[in-house]
Amino acid sequence: MMNPIDLPFDIDDMLTGLRSWVECESPTWDAAAVNRMLDLATRDLAEMGARIERIPGACEPSGVMMGDMLRARLPHPRMGEPGILIMGHFDTVHPVGTLAVNPFRREGDKCYGPGICDMKGGNYLALEALRQLARAGIATNLPVTILFTPDEEIGSPTSRALIEAEAARAKVVLVPEPGLQGGGVTTGRYAIARYNLKTTGKPSHAGARLSQGRSAIREMAKRVLQIEEMTTEACTFSVGVFHGGAWVNCVSSEARAEALSMAKRQEDLDQGVAAMLALSDPETGFEVTRGLTRPVWEPSQATLDLAAMVEALHREVGIGFVHKSQGGGSDGNFTGAMGVPTIDGLGVEGDMIHTLQEHLDVPSLVARARVMAGLLAQLA
Repeated sequence: MMNPIDLPFDIDDMLTGLRSWVECESPTWDAAAVNRMLDLATRDLAEMGARIERIPGACEPSGVMMGDMLRARLPHPRMGEPGILIMGHFDTVHPVGTLAVNPFRREGDKCYGPGICDMKGGNYLALEALRQLARAGIATNLPVTILFTPDEEIGSPTSRALIEAEAARAKVVLVPEPGLQGGGVTTGRYAIARYNLKTTGKPSHAGARLSQGRSAIREMAKRVLQIEEMTTEACTFSVGVFHGGAWVNCVSSEARAEALSMAKRQEDLDQGVAAMLALSDPETGFEVTRGLTRPVWEPSQATLDLAAMVEALHREVGIGFVHKSQGGGSDGNFTGAMGVPTIDGLGVEGDMIHTLQEHLDVPSLVARARVMAGLLAQLA
């Protein structure tokens, strides 16, 4: 039987297939766009003979409808027993139209496009690994379930329950989020909390009665500086969204923002959450409410044992290896925190994620697919 890492992965074929995914833009807040991407994945999975379920989207906390979820189970004699859960998201941070400024293109050993590294490239290589195994007649020891979700970039508000339900039925979880450059995977994630901020001002005419008003924008601007200055080595704070005002000739009566904090330890995040909530002040019209939270994921011995298996495959394929906990957050936070053996960062290597220069390193697409194929074939 052929060694799984020697399967005939073809880089040009893989880039051609991945291109259709990247050119189907799928920002989180556009449910129809995300669903179009899920349509493409559904077709690929159907061609693989998977049993497919499409779970309708739901509203996230602010009331916006999210895209659907896609669960696929590959044929296997032990279907229904605890097996392998491959888990990825198809939403991106890039709005529709980003292709005009960052089109899919290959430039030497780099291939560009919105969401190509985070994480369409990883999702694609996972399916290609399964396809190549099937074509070679190499059966996995464990049944395989694939779960694709629509809202990871905003904290997975509508998919977390399904993620945790599937993980509870799994023996191991594999997450093809972007890999560590130089060869490596993620075996833990820092804790993350999100916050909704609101300031309420007193409106007045900005030209005729400026002194009679109290600007919600001004108060929020002061609070942004205050919040970001709370950053320490133990817990970071940042504000990434800011909306305020409606008319330039009116003193703003309301402003809203969103903030995020991250910590390596759960106790540090909990202290950060308490500090943020303590900033609420009715007298100045400032209100902080807690949003979504990703729990800290610290690697278990079972996860470290999995990492050792992945390291051996990296060495066999001929790429470097390191494993570590890191920030950024992923749905691996949930499964790892549950105690389910989880390996994250099994996807492509690349850089400039969430920017207009997002790209993957082309050689990593095949190299990482070989590792994924070897891992799928070995897990038992």
